Amino acid sequence: MPAYVISEVEMRDAEGFEAYRIIAAKTIAQYGGRYLVRGGAATLIEGSPPPKVIIVVEFPTMERLREWYASPEYAEALRVRQTALDRRLVFVEGVAPV
Repeated sequence: MPAYVISEVEMRDAEGFEAYRIIAAKTIAQYGGRYLVRGGAATLIEGSPPPKVIIVVEFPTMERLREWYASPEYAEALRVRQTALDRRLVFVEGVAPV
């Protein structure tokens, strides 16, 4: 069953953000993930506050997603993230294919 990382991001440092983005993308691909949404235009329809940058990544399974997040490869991106951006991060299970 697929699993998703949903991230709402606010950039604090442009150079650091770019470094994070490059490292993260490489590790996501390495662990079988793929971007579904990567900062495209977002329109608030209901609720508040207005959305920041939204990123959605799909992994084949929740187990694989968690392996990626805990991996030594992604640890480097997490170190960069601490000063480059603020974010909310959610892991959510998808539905089984029909």
